[in-house]
Amino acid sequence: MNRLTIVILAAGQGTRMKSDLPKPLHRAAGKPLCEWAMMASAPLTDKKPVLVVGNGEDLVRAHFGDRVEYAIQSERKGTGHAALMAKPFFKDSEGLVMIIAGDMPLLTRETLKNVYDAASRDDVVGALLCAKVDDPTGYGRLVTNYEGYASKIVEEKDASADVLKINKVNASVYCIKAQPLLESLENLSTDNAQGEYYLTDIVEMLSEKGERIVPVLTDAAECIGVNDRKQLNDVSKILYGRKCDQMMAAGATLISPESTFVCWDATVENDVTIYPNVMIQGPTVIKKGATIFPNCRIKNSVICEGATVEQSVVIDTVVGKNTTVGPFAYLRPGSEIGENCRIGDFVELKNSQIGDGTKVSHLTYIGDAEVGKNTNVGCGVVFVNYNGKDKFKTTVGDNCFIGCNTNLIAPVTLGNGVYTAAGSTITKDVPDDSLAIARSQQTIKQGWKKYRKDQP
Repeated sequence: MNRLTIVILAAGQGTRMKSDLPKPLHRAAGKPLCEWAMMASAPLTDKKPVLVVGNGEDLVRAHFGDRVEYAIQSERKGTGHAALMAKPFFKDSEGLVMIIAGDMPLLTRETLKNVYDAASRDDVVGALLCAKVDDPTGYGRLVTNYEGYASKIVEEKDASADVLKINKVNASVYCIKAQPLLESLENLSTDNAQGEYYLTDIVEMLSEKGERIVPVLTDAAECIGVNDRKQLNDVSKILYGRKCDQMMAAGATLISPESTFVCWDATVENDVTIYPNVMIQGPTVIKKGATIFPNCRIKNSVICEGATVEQSVVIDTVVGKNTTVGPFAYLRPGSEIGENCRIGDFVELKNSQIGDGTKVSHLTYIGDAEVGKNTNVGCGVVFVNYNGKDKFKTTVGDNCFIGCNTNLIAPVTLGNGVYTAAGSTITKDVPDDSLAIARSQQTIKQGWKKYRKDQP
């Protein structure tokens, strides 16, 4: 299988997207369009895929880095020209080359494996993917010979009236032996309605030499290409739906699959319950028995067994077993919350560790901190971690009670069993089992209201 080279065509300008973002980077169900082809073809070879890029090359490189090889199509002269730009990566190959359109995110691993298997036969030069559709308008038509092998693909603009009646269409996936492919690509012409080098012309060129190309039929739904925002939305719905079906089959309960948006990188275990209007992004793990209530966004995080999250944003955070989060909490990157904790409404955490059994119930900010076990953080507490130039750490021990509206000015350490009086501003370390009071003495001026009103 290492003899297979994957070439993904992603150099199109995507003018119908009406965007400054290169078309390959527009996201379908949370992933860039061309990344779906990379995922679907990945099991077929250990070699990096070759991404043919043109418009927005720098942005594409910035996103994919060294995960792919790059072939550059500086001038857009058609799909055949784009495929030829990948020549350095298969010119010496004795294996197969699979060429995939980068704007077809619904292709599955199983379908591409079927194409690869068909192309691997000794008696053929390769295979291509096709589909039967009720309305073939806009597609290139696949013409087959009396043996059922592909003889040519005719683009709609070049098709005769008889060819336009054909409802078997090209699905823009080819798997061809490297050397016959290369020879065909190098001999393409622009003698067609658009004056471009059509990749589809290689089919007729190979057929005329007596080579056999196997048509592999697939579901037409897999062949939907994305050319505008409407189609991007359509395929995203299908991809999210596939993920929801997969989760429910594995034992998760989705109250409203139609309004549940879970990326394919995420793992959702059995007996998880997800309510409507939830978005789960990146390689998030929702463990057994967790409950995600409505209107949550969870990204790159772990929600452990039995935890609940309600109307909150959780990013790059670990939420421990049987911990409750929200409503309206904001858990920012680098946070780790222990077991049996309570993170309540309008609490914000950033880069902080919270020990088992600790409660941070409401209206509190904890940043760059380590809080021990079984500590209670009162309402309106602020861990003051930033002096305008540098960030500093606050450490709070076990079994502490941080009174309402306390300010902890970092860097500062509170030992185990420490209490702070409500309204205190703590600037110095507090030893174990102490009460810290840091507020001015109350002063009462009787009759002050009348005195104030008498002033001009």
